[in-house]
Amino acid sequence: MVNVYDMETPSSVLPFSSIHNLELESTLQELSLYDVQVDINEPGIILTQKLEVNPLIPGVILTEEGQLSGMISRRRFLERLSRPYGRELFLQRSIRSLQRFSQTELLVLPGNTLIVEAAHHAVQRSPELLYEPIVVQLTENWHQLLDIQQLLVAQSHINQLTTELLRQQAQSQLIQTEKLASLGKMVAGVSHEIRNPVNCILGNSGCLSNYYQDLMKLIKTYEENTEKPCALIDDLKAEIDFEFLQQDLGEVIKSIVVSSERLSQLVNSLHSFSHVGDNYRREINIHDCIDGTLLILKNRLKQGIEVIKNYGDIPLFKCYSGQLSQVFMNLISNAIDALEEGKQNGQISPRIEIDTQVKMLSEEQIYPAQLAQLSQGNRLLYSLPTYKETIDQDILNIDVNSEWLSIQIRDNGNGIPPEIQSRIFDTFFTTKPAGKGTGLGLAISYQIISEKHGGQLNFISTLGVGTEFEILLPIF
Repeated sequence: MVNVYDMETPSSVLPFSSIHNLELESTLQELSLYDVQVDINEPGIILTQKLEVNPLIPGVILTEEGQLSGMISRRRFLERLSRPYGRELFLQRSIRSLQRFSQTELLVLPGNTLIVEAAHHAVQRSPELLYEPIVVQLTENWHQLLDIQQLLVAQSHINQLTTELLRQQAQSQLIQTEKLASLGKMVAGVSHEIRNPVNCILGNSGCLSNYYQDLMKLIKTYEENTEKPCALIDDLKAEIDFEFLQQDLGEVIKSIVVSSERLSQLVNSLHSFSHVGDNYRREINIHDCIDGTLLILKNRLKQGIEVIKNYGDIPLFKCYSGQLSQVFMNLISNAIDALEEGKQNGQISPRIEIDTQVKMLSEEQIYPAQLAQLSQGNRLLYSLPTYKETIDQDILNIDVNSEWLSIQIRDNGNGIPPEIQSRIFDTFFTTKPAGKGTGLGLAISYQIISEKHGGQLNFISTLGVGTEFEILLPIF
């Protein structure tokens, strides 16, 4: 809604009444604008009359045949009149002659320009133009004036809103971090408590299997060395269905062993994943770390999702294992979400591919100076910058053309819309329904990869084809 102040507006009306209703994305047309126009062929005295009616008017828009011709501010107009013979020269002559002496470069901005962006343009002007009003274009032939003071006040209010929002986000992120830390401690404790009985079951199931084999050998030996069949024994065998029992008991014991082994792996994966607060790096097998994450997510992967693992020959990697597991968890979970959404839209053969390999990167690739956005049709590649000042000192001692570990996780889901690709690493940005996503997963993943490990987190996404995330970690 445009608030218009024309020459009839009483001087007691202030143009700042709507300032406190502004939001972060507010535009110029939401501010109080002045609709004061004069034809350039009118005498200069008309300008005086216009400006005297309302002392708040910052200037007058000049037109010729209904088209924008220029603008003269109150400050420049009074400056010209205050000069010797200024009133005689300019008040009785046409405004065109005054414009020749007071012509300045106009700042014309569309009405839908963000206030923050407009303020940036305004302060970039030369010092002599810094306090000149801004011409706001609402339609092709409709222009109004905006007082620079009101723009700066509006920007200050939006800055306060931004500061408050950042404070709330930081507080929310702190709460989420504390929840994750508490959850990690709880999972670590539970996994530790479960580990002992699981190991007991696993160990005893192995013994049970051996005992079963020994008993079957003993029974077979008895049968082979008994000359006369015993009717009582034959009746008991028939009653308990001995042949089936003999075969099925072995399978039961095997299933107990396999289930115990799987449960043991799950407990170990949970224990490793729960170490999100590791204070030191340790050497791990990245493939084991990925497999542990897949094991935790196995229940979600049962929905017809195929996982293809193309593991390369990579060395043990020194890292914060729990935090890296969290990154894998976030990326693979997002891939599953994308595939489930695609499945609802009739997508066939949902698939996740995980590739690992060692790459050689140049210095330009190691430390990109800024966000790289390479357009390839409707494909966008984003490579987020790795800032040297946020990385551990020992990670910085990386030789040029050094070896880097590459982990690629891609899905054949719907892809990420181009208009939101530049925002997916923003804190609290999410497209998921309330209660399903916090908007912290990718932001935390980027922080873990870049700040904790000195790496990069890149992605390529194509609508209708899928998304690929690549984690690059320095090997040192």
